[in-house]
Amino acid sequence: MLLVGMLFPITVLAADSEIVLTIREHRFEPSELKVIANQKIRLIVKNLDATPEEFESHELNREKVISGKGQATIYIGPLKPGRYPFMGEFNQKTAQGVVVAE
Repeated sequence: MLLVGMLFPITVLAADSEIVLTIREHRFEPSELKVIANQKIRLIVKNLDATPEEFESHELNREKVISGKGQATIYIGPLKPGRYPFMGEFNQKTAQGVVVAE
């Protein structure tokens, strides 16, 4: 199942203003978040790993450390249409994702 998720990234479309993003095995799930452009979004980041991870995005101008087994709320937007990459600062090779505003 994990291999399938790696080959075919999971996408979530946010019609409301709250999205849950999970960190599991040093990866973001889903790895692609589709949001409605020009709308403020509340991003709930849940870290299921035992180690901390930092949600970081230069394009979104956000940085937040989420403790192991913890969670954090990050507000983003309103965003113009486009792609906004984010990563886990502590696991940059595996913890990668993108917010797509449409």
